[in-house]
Amino acid sequence: MRYVSTRGQAPVRDFSGVLLAGLAEDGGLYVPETWPALTHADWRALRGLPYAELAARLLALFVGDCLPFATLQAVCRDAYAGFGHPAVAPLVQLDHDLFACELFHGPTLSFKDMALQVLGRLFDHVLAERDARVAIVGATSGDTGSAAIEAFAGRDRADIVILHPDGCVSEVQRRQMTTVLAPNVANVAVAGSFDDCQDLVKAMFADAPFRRELSLSAVNSINWGRIAAQIPYYAAAALALGAPDREVAFAVPTGNFGNVLSAWAARRMGLPIVRLVVGSNRNDILSRFLASNDMSIRGVEPSLSPSMDIQVSSNFERLLFELLDRDPAATADVMARFRAEGRMPVPQAAWRRATTLFAGHAVDDAATLAEIRRLHAAGGFLADPHSAIGIAAARALPCPGVPTVAMATAHPAKFPDAIERAVGNRPPLPSRLADLYDRVEEYQRAPKDLMAIEALVRATVLRNAA
Repeated sequence: MRYVSTRGQAPVRDFSGVLLAGLAEDGGLYVPETWPALTHADWRALRGLPYAELAARLLALFVGDCLPFATLQAVCRDAYAGFGHPAVAPLVQLDHDLFACELFHGPTLSFKDMALQVLGRLFDHVLAERDARVAIVGATSGDTGSAAIEAFAGRDRADIVILHPDGCVSEVQRRQMTTVLAPNVANVAVAGSFDDCQDLVKAMFADAPFRRELSLSAVNSINWGRIAAQIPYYAAAALALGAPDREVAFAVPTGNFGNVLSAWAARRMGLPIVRLVVGSNRNDILSRFLASNDMSIRGVEPSLSPSMDIQVSSNFERLLFELLDRDPAATADVMARFRAEGRMPVPQAAWRRATTLFAGHAVDDAATLAEIRRLHAAGGFLADPHSAIGIAAARALPCPGVPTVAMATAHPAKFPDAIERAVGNRPPLPSRLADLYDRVEEYQRAPKDLMAIEALVRATVLRNAA
């Protein structure tokens, strides 16, 4: 299995190379050179497998010969062994044809654990094999940071520096990052939005001397490994509901487009997914694009669902590459114009292709609270604001006769203020996090200035190298 950049000017790499590289040198994102395809018989053979085994078998299609299959099996078993539910990603029925897939039973209570617990172990294996060390830099809108830190804290061959927008994540999200006091972990609160943090990370990768000096790597969803490791939970849900002999639909709350892109990848591999509903909050660039081909940047507005307070959805570039018939020059041109003009000039034919599968629905804060309240009153299901948006989007855009799975992406206890406003009670944290508010925090504040951020990253790496 080989990987190419969406912009066509970076080296072709194998899975291990893509894992460590993160962002391609030309600013593009890595995608498989050819997509693996499974027949209906192949999919049927995967029914009923334990989640870790299913994950290993699907990941093997993307890992190729970089890891022995037995090693990949061991990685997946170890990664999911500590999850708080035996099914790892259980389905909960909410209505006749509406289900929630709970992706928050990992150590940091968000769907990001589903991939990052695997990636931490894959990095260990590849770095040990190469006798190498990396500096991981990442931006987070709330959940990626804590999941990445949990996956990499204390590991011998990686330092990790996470940027988050100062004051724009929930207190639980912040504390899950800043109370991890491992020497290889650093947190930086940036005076800006998530998009500013994401731009700083991309700028560090674009600074070739800095990238080489510190051996930069990434675990944001710009890293293909994240996308690949999320495909199994879509497969697990679809297979449980009768696929490949029955069509399914998914509704996904999304800001950076990575989670729903993994669903698209599962469909590209042969799962009979007939619709992908994209749930947005008031930062509705994706739903505007799907409704009217309006991919234009507006100011980021804070909401009750902070992990979706994003205007530049990085992973959309991967879909754009496919919509443009895998033309890297056309993709690079569209992305350059998007950056220069603040509006993405997607050709009408490509936009129409997107809308044959994707549909978008935006949910404001009032409707988010109403959906949390409705779900709780109807059946006792407690949804965090992001999950509530996905469920509300699924109800707004039903797919008659087809089971729809809404992805429940975070534990409600991560957003206690919103839950209390909706239902009157603050959900308790699980016992393993019960003392979170009493733990000591450690983080630095910084301006949205590349030189300042690079200095902080360099200082972290040099301190640990000494």
